[in-house]
Order: sequence, then C-alpha cells, then structure tokens
Amino acid sequence: MAQPLDSSATTQVPTPGVDTPGVDTATGRHTVLPATGEALLRRIAEEQATSRVPALTAGVVRDGALAWSGGRGRVGDARPDANTQSRLGSISKTFTAVLVARLRDEGRLDFADALDRHVPGTPLGDRTLAQLLSHLSGAQAESDGQWWERTPGAGWDGLAATFSAETARHRAGRRFHYSNLGFAVLGEVVARLRGRSWWEVLRAEVLEPLEMRRTTYHPEAPHASGFAVHPWADVVLPEPTHDAGAMAPAGQLWSTINDQARWAAFVAGDTGGVLDPDTLAEMREPNAVERAPQWTAGYGLGWQVLRAGRRTLVGHGGSMPGFLAGLYVDVEEKVGAVCLANTTSGMGPFTLGADLIDILLDREPSLAPEWTPAGALPEGTLDLVGPWYWGPSPSVMRARQDGLLELTPFGNGGRASRFRPNGDGTWTGLDGYYAGETLRAERGPSGEVTHLNLATFIYTREPYDDAAPIPGGVDTAGWTGTSDPRPRGTHEDTTWRGTH
Repeated sequence: MAQPLDSSATTQVPTPGVDTPGVDTATGRHTVLPATGEALLRRIAEEQATSRVPALTAGVVRDGALAWSGGRGRVGDARPDANTQSRLGSISKTFTAVLVARLRDEGRLDFADALDRHVPGTPLGDRTLAQLLSHLSGAQAESDGQWWERTPGAGWDGLAATFSAETARHRAGRRFHYSNLGFAVLGEVVARLRGRSWWEVLRAEVLEPLEMRRTTYHPEAPHASGFAVHPWADVVLPEPTHDAGAMAPAGQLWSTINDQARWAAFVAGDTGGVLDPDTLAEMREPNAVERAPQWTAGYGLGWQVLRAGRRTLVGHGGSMPGFLAGLYVDVEEKVGAVCLANTTSGMGPFTLGADLIDILLDREPSLAPEWTPAGALPEGTLDLVGPWYWGPSPSVMRARQDGLLELTPFGNGGRASRFRPNGDGTWTGLDGYYAGETLRAERGPSGEVTHLNLATFIYTREPYDDAAPIPGGVDTAGWTGTSDPRPRGTHEDTTWRGTH
C-alpha cells in the first residue's frame, strides 16, 4: 500500500475558492486541488528516487502564476524548495534569443542580417542571425579546445582566436545542427550593439523588469551544488562550476523554480512589456525539424518546439555538468512545468515536465473562458464576416474578440488563417499559407463588399460568382446536373441545375 507523502515537500498555496475550483477567490490565483497536489508530488518523488537525483525541485504554472511546487532530496541539511537555485544550462539560450529579438524590434538588426554585419571577421560571416538562432547556421557544436562546460572560459577575443575554416561544419540551412558556439556568437552580437556585456544587458532589459531577482550569473545561496551520481553505486562526485566566459550566453545562468515560473508565463505570452507578444509568437514558430520524417522535435528562434502526445510544448531543456533543467509550456492552455535537478545525467526533464502538465490538465481541465461581447471592431469588419467561397470551396470568416479576422474552411478544402487590420482597410495574414499576405475587401459603387482578394485568390459570396473577377472567367453555361462535355456557352442560363 502506498504511503502518504511528506506534505512539507509542497509549497503552501491559498485554499481554492468554492465558486471556481482551483481558483482563490480573493486573489484570482490558480492553485491546485489537494488530490492534484499529491499526484504531482508523487510524480517528482518517483523521479527523484528512480533517477537518483540529490535534489529535485519542480513546479506547475497556470495562467501566469506558480500554482504548485515541490522538492525532494536535500541541499545540505535542508529540503530544496522554489527559492533554491540550480544551474539552467541551455535554458540560458532562450534569454539570449530574447535579447536579439529586442534589438530586431528596435530596428538595430534584422533576423535576416548576415553575421558579418554585426560581428565581422568570423568563418560564419555569411550565416544569418535567424540561422544562428535556429541552429541552421552549420556552425560546429562546441568551441575548440577543452570542453567549455568543465573548464574556465575565455573572453570573446580568446574564443574568436580558436575559429578556423572548420568552424562552419555544414552549408548554411542544410540541416539542424545544435550549436552552443552559435549562441556564444549571438551573445557577442548583443554586447557589441548595446556597448556592454551580455550579462549586464540581460539583467537590465529582462531580469529586472520581470522581477526575476534570483536568476543570476553566479550561484547565490541558497543554491544546489552540482553532482555526478555513480552509475553502479549510490555515491556522488562534485562537478566543477566554472565561469563559461564568452560561452556564457549558451549555458551560464542560475535560477529558481519561482523565477522560472515567471519565465514560463513569459513563454505563454505574458511578456511584461519586455518583448512584443507578436515577436514572441514568431520566435515560437518551428524553423527547423530536429527529428524527421514524422517530427517530434523542432526549433524556432531560440525556443524548442516539442510534441508530447496530444500536446505541443514550447520551452527548452538544459544540461551542464552537475545539473539538468527543463521549462516547457502548452501555450494554448497557458499551462507549463519547470524542473531543476543537480545531477549530470540519468533524468529526463522533458518527460517529467510533460507528465506534470498532463497530471494537472487531466485532473483539472482548463475552464472555458467566459464569453463577453467584443469591444469596438475595426471599421468595416462586419461587412467581411460570414460565408465565403474560393471557387467551390466554402469557408467562414469570423470576427474575433481580439480584433482579428479568422478564416476557417469547411471540410477538406480551403486554407485557414488569421488576419490583423492594417488601419487602411486591408488586413495581413498571420499564419498558415496566407502568413504575410494581404487581404483586400473590394467594394462596389455603393460601398458593398463584392469579393475578397487574398494573394490573387478571389473569395465570393456564392461559388464562382460570375459578377466577381474570377481568374479565367466563369463558364456562361453555369452550373448543370451533367458532366457531359459540351461547348462553352451553349446553355440557356447560368442557374443551378439538378437534372440532365
């Protein structure tokens, strides 16, 4: 019979309100029900025991707040908790990517810029910043010399001195090839354009605005120490924690469950003014497929995009000698999981994170958002809603509460997309086939919308409306009930026909 778990391993959370299970009526903060909390704790207890992790902390995030956290094992004589620091490893890359994206939004650079424009003189000069961010640059995986994760790092000049023609291992864009070196280069881009170190920029532009005060360059107590666990005996070996120097943008940072919960909320869209949410959405789009042909792992601009059963999770894993970490978010559900462990190997942060998300959502599914009437819609929006036809393929256009239009096909034909108003009567596609394309509502002499022109595709209120400029024209015979080939224009009218 299973024994009750030590309740001291969980973070104390407000008692849920009676009106809405899992929500504190006084603060509006999402919490977990006691049975859910016990299931989450059992999962991390199992992971800590079977993976033999000296200290493991984890948490689940819902609607922008830490809803539950737990810790198992020991840091010294104390149980680790949501304020105990651990090393993030490659989750550091997501912060570097956000700093680059901020520069793009300010017009200081473009993702399509060649590296030479900002950091000239490297063997990667013709590779774009987007390729570096998505591991498509072909750069070698690690820096030359001794393994940078276990030895003191050099500054930029020392790192750059190791570059050679072989630093570019593959043709740009040929394949996904994970590159820690590439993110060191991106950190130098940030430093040069800002005129101060990568760390100083990160602290001022991201960590302080988001109040992530326990995310630091070097560890600050209370923090876990990194260990390797012997594969065949229950003994541990301390791992070194050197300053990575110029490689720091790839894996230097230390943080806590509390701070990583805030970063998970950021991934879900609560950017706190640090980054335009549309830019974040762009970064979350897969640019590269890591595993094919039926991909389960992809990479956006600094973010991993991973499939976990029925879910798609955005985030990143992290590994440094003595530490493993994971941060994964179901953006659609606005639910995430974070975990920090002080072991070199043996634990799977992604599997643990995905399991924690499943436990929460299986036991406490998200409530449907309350419907409320929309505010003022962009002028002319209501003229565009309702059914439309691309040739014979039906779709419906709906006006969303956020002011966007959403085109949804019926059946197997047609293409779906959302559209943002441009303020001049046109709309720009945000996703799918029509991403970046322009939607124009064409109007007749009296102002009525006669048809839509979307990237040369004509949408009409009736299938193949002969009053609209259908490319190639519409047969004057109209619709008939026969498939017999007949000369064009021999029928008496253009009405629908149901008989031969």
